[in-house]
Amino acid sequence: MQQEDEKDNRRRLTSSYITSVASIMLVLFMLGLLGLLVLHARKLSEHIRENIGFEIIMKPDVKEGEIIRLQKMLDATPYVKSAAYITKEEATRRLSADLGEDFIQWLGDEENPLLPSIDVRFRAAWANNDSLAVIANELMQHSIVKEIYYQKSLVHLINQNVRRIGMVLFFLSLLLLIISIALINNTIRLSIYAKRFLVKSMQLVGATESFIRRPFVWNGIIQGLIGAFLAVISLNLVLYVAVNNLPELVLLQDMPSVILLYIGIFVLGVLLTGISTFLAINKYLRSNTDKLFA
Repeated sequence: MQQEDEKDNRRRLTSSYITSVASIMLVLFMLGLLGLLVLHARKLSEHIRENIGFEIIMKPDVKEGEIIRLQKMLDATPYVKSAAYITKEEATRRLSADLGEDFIQWLGDEENPLLPSIDVRFRAAWANNDSLAVIANELMQHSIVKEIYYQKSLVHLINQNVRRIGMVLFFLSLLLLIISIALINNTIRLSIYAKRFLVKSMQLVGATESFIRRPFVWNGIIQGLIGAFLAVISLNLVLYVAVNNLPELVLLQDMPSVILLYIGIFVLGVLLTGISTFLAINKYLRSNTDKLFA
Protein backbone atom coordinates (compact mmCIF):
# COMPACT_ATOMS: atom_id res chain seq x y z
CA MET A 1 0.00 0.00 0.00
CA GLN A 2 2.81 2.35 0.90
CA GLN A 3 4.59 1.59 -2.37
CA GLU A 4 1.43 2.40 -4.30
CA ASP A 5 1.11 5.73 -2.46
CA GLU A 6 4.75 6.55 -3.27
CA LYS A 7 4.21 5.70 -6.93
CA ASP A 8 1.07 7.82 -6.98
CA ASN A 9 2.94 10.75 -5.42
CA ARG A 10 5.79 10.39 -7.93
CA ARG A 11 3.28 10.35 -10.79
CA ARG A 12 1.66 13.52 -9.47
CA LEU A 13 4.99 15.27 -9.04
CA THR A 14 6.12 14.22 -12.54
CA SER A 15 2.81 15.34 -14.03
CA SER A 16 3.03 18.66 -12.18
CA TYR A 17 6.63 19.16 -13.35
CA ILE A 18 5.78 18.39 -17.01
CA THR A 19 2.73 20.67 -16.88
CA SER A 20 4.81 23.48 -15.40
CA VAL A 21 7.58 23.13 -18.02
CA ALA A 22 5.02 22.90 -20.85
CA SER A 23 3.27 26.06 -19.64
CA ILE A 24 6.56 27.96 -19.41
CA MET A 25 7.59 26.69 -22.87
CA LEU A 26 4.31 27.80 -24.48
CA VAL A 27 4.48 31.27 -22.92
CA LEU A 28 8.12 31.76 -23.99
CA PHE A 29 7.32 30.36 -27.44
CA MET A 30 4.52 32.91 -27.99
CA LEU A 31 6.78 35.70 -26.76
CA GLY A 32 9.60 34.51 -29.06
CA LEU A 33 7.20 34.22 -32.00
CA LEU A 34 6.19 37.83 -31.56
CA GLY A 35 9.89 38.71 -31.26
CA LEU A 36 10.61 37.04 -34.62
CA LEU A 37 7.68 38.92 -36.14
CA VAL A 38 9.05 42.21 -34.83
CA LEU A 39 12.56 41.46 -36.14
CA HIS A 40 11.28 40.52 -39.61
CA ALA A 41 8.92 43.52 -39.68
CA ARG A 42 11.82 45.81 -38.82
CA LYS A 43 14.00 44.26 -41.52
CA LEU A 44 11.14 44.54 -44.03
CA SER A 45 10.62 48.21 -43.19
CA GLU A 46 14.36 48.84 -43.66
CA HIS A 47 14.24 47.00 -47.00
CA ILE A 48 11.27 49.10 -48.16
CA ARG A 49 12.81 52.37 -47.02
CA GLU A 50 16.16 51.53 -48.62
CA ASN A 51 14.34 51.23 -51.94
CA ILE A 52 13.28 54.87 -51.58
CA GLY A 53 15.46 57.17 -53.60
CA PHE A 54 15.48 59.70 -56.37
CA GLU A 55 16.61 60.15 -59.91
CA ILE A 56 19.17 62.82 -60.70
CA ILE A 57 18.58 64.02 -64.28
CA MET A 58 21.66 65.42 -66.03
CA LYS A 59 21.80 68.39 -68.35
CA PRO A 60 22.19 67.75 -72.11
CA ASP A 61 25.72 67.34 -73.49
CA VAL A 62 27.25 66.56 -70.08
CA LYS A 63 30.41 64.47 -70.40
CA GLU A 64 30.21 60.89 -69.18
CA GLY A 65 33.32 61.35 -67.03
CA GLU A 66 31.62 64.11 -65.02
CA ILE A 67 28.56 61.93 -64.41
CA ILE A 68 30.71 59.00 -63.26
CA ARG A 69 32.64 61.36 -60.96
CA LEU A 70 29.37 62.49 -59.33
CA GLN A 71 28.20 58.88 -59.03
CA LYS A 72 31.41 57.88 -57.22
CA MET A 73 31.10 60.88 -54.93
CA LEU A 74 27.56 59.81 -54.01
CA ASP A 75 28.67 56.21 -53.41
CA ALA A 76 31.24 57.50 -50.91
CA THR A 77 28.67 59.40 -48.81
CA PRO A 78 27.32 57.73 -45.62
CA TYR A 79 23.65 58.24 -46.51
CA VAL A 80 23.70 56.54 -49.95
CA LYS A 81 23.27 52.79 -50.23
CA SER A 82 23.78 52.64 -53.98
CA ALA A 83 24.14 55.00 -56.94
CA ALA A 84 23.75 53.66 -60.48
CA TYR A 85 24.63 55.56 -63.66
CA ILE A 86 21.81 55.25 -66.24
CA THR A 87 22.92 56.07 -69.78
CA LYS A 88 20.56 57.39 -72.47
CA GLU A 89 20.57 53.94 -74.09
CA GLU A 90 19.74 52.19 -70.81
CA ALA A 91 16.97 54.71 -70.10
CA THR A 92 15.57 54.00 -73.58
CA ARG A 93 15.59 50.23 -73.00
CA ARG A 94 13.84 50.63 -69.64
CA LEU A 95 11.14 52.92 -71.01
CA SER A 96 10.55 50.62 -74.00
CA ALA A 97 10.19 47.66 -71.62
CA ASP A 98 7.66 49.60 -69.52
CA LEU A 99 5.67 50.69 -72.57
CA GLY A 100 5.87 47.27 -74.22
CA GLU A 101 7.11 48.73 -77.52
CA ASP A 102 10.04 50.65 -78.96
CA PHE A 103 8.95 54.30 -78.72
CA ILE A 104 12.04 55.51 -80.62
CA GLN A 105 10.51 54.42 -83.94
CA TRP A 106 7.70 56.93 -83.40
CA LEU A 107 10.17 59.82 -83.08
CA GLY A 108 11.38 59.56 -86.67
CA ASP A 109 14.43 61.70 -87.21
CA GLU A 110 14.08 63.46 -83.89
CA GLU A 111 16.81 63.01 -81.32
CA ASN A 112 16.24 60.74 -78.32
CA PRO A 113 14.71 63.10 -75.70
CA LEU A 114 15.83 61.00 -72.73
CA LEU A 115 18.76 62.26 -70.68
CA PRO A 116 21.38 60.32 -68.69
CA SER A 117 20.73 60.09 -64.98
CA ILE A 118 21.92 58.65 -61.68
CA ASP A 119 19.54 56.39 -59.78
CA VAL A 120 20.18 56.86 -56.05
CA ARG A 121 18.98 54.63 -53.19
CA PHE A 122 19.37 55.79 -49.58
CA ARG A 123 20.02 54.05 -46.31
CA ALA A 124 16.90 53.57 -44.15
CA ALA A 125 17.77 56.29 -41.61
CA TRP A 126 17.94 58.93 -44.35
CA ALA A 127 14.86 57.83 -46.33
CA ASN A 128 12.52 60.63 -45.23
CA ASN A 129 11.32 63.83 -46.86
CA ASP A 130 13.32 66.19 -44.63
CA SER A 131 16.65 64.47 -45.31
CA LEU A 132 15.89 64.00 -49.02
CA ALA A 133 15.02 67.69 -49.39
CA VAL A 134 18.36 68.74 -47.86
CA ILE A 135 20.31 66.30 -50.05
CA ALA A 136 18.39 67.36 -53.17
CA ASN A 137 19.18 71.05 -52.51
CA GLU A 138 22.87 70.23 -52.15
CA LEU A 139 22.93 68.21 -55.38
CA MET A 140 21.13 70.93 -57.32
CA GLN A 141 24.19 73.12 -56.73
CA HIS A 142 26.17 70.92 -59.15
CA SER A 143 26.43 72.49 -62.59
CA ILE A 144 25.74 69.21 -64.42
CA VAL A 145 22.43 68.51 -62.62
CA LYS A 146 19.26 69.58 -64.43
CA GLU A 147 16.61 68.33 -61.97
CA ILE A 148 15.96 65.80 -59.23
CA TYR A 149 12.83 63.67 -59.25
CA TYR A 150 11.29 61.74 -56.36
CA GLN A 151 7.76 61.13 -55.08
CA LYS A 152 7.40 63.10 -51.85
CA SER A 153 3.89 61.82 -51.13
CA LEU A 154 5.02 58.18 -51.49
CA VAL A 155 8.00 58.73 -49.18
CA HIS A 156 5.72 60.32 -46.57
CA LEU A 157 3.15 57.50 -46.86
CA ILE A 158 5.76 54.75 -46.50
CA ASN A 159 7.33 56.34 -43.42
CA GLN A 160 3.92 57.01 -41.86
CA ASN A 161 2.83 53.39 -42.30
CA VAL A 162 6.16 52.08 -40.97
CA ARG A 163 5.75 54.20 -37.82
CA ARG A 164 2.18 52.99 -37.30
CA ILE A 165 3.14 49.33 -37.67
CA GLY A 166 6.07 49.87 -35.30
CA MET A 167 3.81 51.38 -32.62
CA VAL A 168 1.27 48.54 -32.93
CA LEU A 169 4.01 45.90 -32.60
CA PHE A 170 5.55 47.74 -29.63
CA PHE A 171 2.30 47.84 -27.63
CA LEU A 172 1.50 44.25 -28.62
CA SER A 173 4.95 43.13 -27.40
CA LEU A 174 4.51 45.03 -24.14
CA LEU A 175 1.06 43.51 -23.56
CA LEU A 176 2.29 39.97 -24.29
CA LEU A 177 5.30 40.47 -21.98
CA ILE A 178 3.00 41.47 -19.10
CA ILE A 179 0.72 38.49 -19.80
CA SER A 180 3.77 36.18 -19.98
CA ILE A 181 5.06 37.38 -16.61
CA ALA A 182 1.62 36.84 -15.04
CA LEU A 183 1.18 33.35 -16.55
CA ILE A 184 4.64 32.09 -15.58
CA ASN A 185 4.24 33.55 -12.09
CA ASN A 186 0.89 31.79 -11.64
CA THR A 187 2.31 28.51 -12.97
CA ILE A 188 5.19 28.61 -10.47
CA ARG A 189 2.89 29.61 -7.59
CA LEU A 190 0.58 26.66 -8.31
CA SER A 191 3.58 24.32 -8.43
CA ILE A 192 4.81 25.59 -5.03
CA TYR A 193 1.27 25.49 -3.61
CA ALA A 194 1.16 21.75 -4.24
CA LYS A 195 4.29 21.37 -2.04
CA ARG A 196 3.32 23.79 0.74
CA PHE A 197 2.96 21.00 3.36
CA LEU A 198 6.45 19.72 2.54
CA VAL A 199 7.82 23.25 3.09
CA LYS A 200 6.13 23.54 6.48
CA SER A 201 7.24 20.03 7.50
CA MET A 202 10.86 20.94 6.77
CA GLN A 203 10.48 24.06 8.87
CA LEU A 204 9.05 22.07 11.77
CA VAL A 205 12.10 19.77 11.86
CA GLY A 206 14.43 22.76 12.10
CA ALA A 207 15.51 23.45 8.50
CA THR A 208 16.53 27.06 7.83
CA GLU A 209 14.70 29.22 5.26
CA SER A 210 17.71 29.36 2.94
CA PHE A 211 18.13 25.57 3.11
CA ILE A 212 14.47 25.05 2.18
CA ARG A 213 14.40 27.80 -0.45
CA ARG A 214 17.55 26.80 -2.37
CA PRO A 215 16.36 23.54 -4.02
CA PHE A 216 13.01 25.08 -4.95
CA VAL A 217 14.66 28.09 -6.60
CA TRP A 218 17.13 25.88 -8.48
CA ASN A 219 14.29 23.63 -9.58
CA GLY A 220 12.41 26.68 -10.86
CA ILE A 221 15.48 27.90 -12.78
CA ILE A 222 15.93 24.44 -14.34
CA GLN A 223 12.27 24.48 -15.40
CA GLY A 224 12.85 27.90 -16.98
CA LEU A 225 15.93 26.63 -18.85
CA ILE A 226 14.13 23.54 -20.14
CA GLY A 227 11.08 25.59 -21.15
CA ALA A 228 13.30 28.14 -22.93
CA PHE A 229 15.23 25.37 -24.69
CA LEU A 230 12.02 23.77 -25.96
CA ALA A 231 10.67 27.19 -26.98
CA VAL A 232 13.83 27.96 -29.01
CA ILE A 233 13.65 24.55 -30.75
CA SER A 234 9.99 25.20 -31.61
CA LEU A 235 10.83 28.69 -32.93
CA ASN A 236 13.60 27.22 -35.11
CA LEU A 237 11.13 24.74 -36.56
CA VAL A 238 8.63 27.53 -37.30
CA LEU A 239 11.39 29.60 -38.92
CA TYR A 240 12.54 26.60 -41.00
CA VAL A 241 9.02 25.87 -42.26
CA ALA A 242 8.39 29.56 -42.99
CA VAL A 243 11.61 29.93 -45.02
CA ASN A 244 10.89 26.72 -46.96
CA ASN A 245 7.43 27.98 -47.90
CA LEU A 246 8.46 31.61 -48.41
CA PRO A 247 12.06 31.69 -49.73
CA GLU A 248 11.87 35.51 -49.88
CA LEU A 249 12.15 35.53 -46.07
CA VAL A 250 15.85 34.72 -46.47
CA LEU A 251 16.35 38.34 -47.53
CA LEU A 252 14.90 39.47 -44.21
CA GLN A 253 17.01 37.13 -42.07
CA ASP A 254 19.14 38.88 -39.46
CA MET A 255 20.84 35.99 -37.66
CA PRO A 256 22.73 38.10 -35.06
CA SER A 257 19.40 39.62 -33.96
CA VAL A 258 17.71 36.18 -33.96
CA ILE A 259 20.50 34.76 -31.79
CA LEU A 260 20.14 37.70 -29.39
CA LEU A 261 16.40 37.00 -29.26
CA TYR A 262 17.07 33.36 -28.36
CA ILE A 263 19.51 34.41 -25.63
CA GLY A 264 16.85 36.82 -24.35
CA ILE A 265 14.33 33.96 -24.16
CA PHE A 266 16.75 31.92 -22.01
CA VAL A 267 17.49 34.91 -19.75
CA LEU A 268 13.79 35.74 -19.43
CA GLY A 269 12.91 32.11 -18.67
CA VAL A 270 15.55 31.89 -15.92
CA LEU A 271 14.73 35.28 -14.37
CA LEU A 272 10.94 34.85 -14.35
CA THR A 273 10.99 31.31 -12.95
CA GLY A 274 13.74 32.08 -10.43
CA ILE A 275 12.13 35.26 -9.09
CA SER A 276 8.61 33.77 -9.10
CA THR A 277 9.81 30.69 -7.21
CA PHE A 278 11.68 32.84 -4.69
CA LEU A 279 8.60 34.97 -3.98
CA ALA A 280 6.21 32.01 -3.87
CA ILE A 281 8.35 29.95 -1.47
CA ASN A 282 8.82 32.94 0.81
CA LYS A 283 5.04 33.25 1.12
CA TYR A 284 4.72 29.72 2.57
CA LEU A 285 7.88 30.00 4.66
CA ARG A 286 6.37 32.96 6.51
CA SER A 287 2.74 31.84 6.65
CA ASN A 288 0.95 30.30 9.62
CA THR A 289 0.10 26.60 9.55
CA ASP A 290 -3.62 27.41 9.55
CA LYS A 291 -3.28 29.34 6.29
CA LEU A 292 -1.89 26.31 4.47
CA PHE A 293 -5.42 24.95 4.21
CA ALA A 294 -6.77 28.20 2.69
